[in-house]
Amino acid sequence: MSVLSSTQSPASTGGVPPSSAAGRVRVPRWRRRLRPYLLIVPAVALCVGILYPFLLGVFYTLFNYSATKPVPDFVGVDNYVTVLTQGEFWHSAWVTGLFAVLATVVETVLGVGVALLLNRSSLLGRLLEKVLIVPLMIAPIIAAIIWKLMLWPSVGVLSHYLSMIGLGDLTAIDTAGKAMFWCVVIDTWIFTPFVAILALAALRSMPRSPFEAAAVDGASPWFTFRTLTLPMLWPYVLVAVIFRFMDSLKVFDVIYAFTQGGPGNATTTLQISAYLQAITYQRYSFGTTFMIVLWAIVYVVSMVLVRYLGRVQNRSAGK
Repeated sequence: MSVLSSTQSPASTGGVPPSSAAGRVRVPRWRRRLRPYLLIVPAVALCVGILYPFLLGVFYTLFNYSATKPVPDFVGVDNYVTVLTQGEFWHSAWVTGLFAVLATVVETVLGVGVALLLNRSSLLGRLLEKVLIVPLMIAPIIAAIIWKLMLWPSVGVLSHYLSMIGLGDLTAIDTAGKAMFWCVVIDTWIFTPFVAILALAALRSMPRSPFEAAAVDGASPWFTFRTLTLPMLWPYVLVAVIFRFMDSLKVFDVIYAFTQGGPGNATTTLQISAYLQAITYQRYSFGTTFMIVLWAIVYVVSMVLVRYLGRVQNRSAGK
């Protein structure tokens, strides 16, 4: 009886064993209320770190701040009007768009092609997978310098071999077409592995049963690719297209290291124009205006592409 009287029943402790009830620490109510706000502190700090420089840049575009005007005057939207009405901006926008479209299309086609080849199980394919990411491990500006040295007339190794087959003039970056061609080649060499890796991951995640059924029915490889592989692969390819197109619109390092925007202004993108205005000519507000306009272009293009991606994903899911 003494043992029974000294032992508490679970009901007397609210259904919790005595040892568990004694070990539980009661959290104060104010700490429970504060916990959700503490969890969002990193996100708020990140947003402030991003938005503060951006809003400060927008603020500077409303003034005529430059090296010759250390005490700027408020000019409102005059910088935007000047940028949008001058030929330099539209030429840079054309060069930027042309480079982005060419680079994205070539990288997407080659990346998907490489992924289809590597998806075949072979010793060569497994070896190529290991070296595929090597260009991505090199900084773009370093890659551009390496290519520039290889294409140096009569000195570079690539220039030497092209001269042997009668294509030596191709390495002379003296026209707009040649300069743009090699800029696209360099960017393609660097970032095609990125598209190939995404496409290869998508190919290896596809279900095998539809392809086995198509093989049993005697479907040709082209028919299988067109009706099965490509529709299932397209959402993943579109993700790569979005990333590469947005990144190509902001290109600076590859082109500046290779051509510095030349010959003439043949490869002067919006990023290079902003750099020249803000750093070379020390027209800080004007250069910042170029960047804000470029941000608006990238934002609009990315929103359109992301919405299209959403529709493609819904269609792939049967919605």
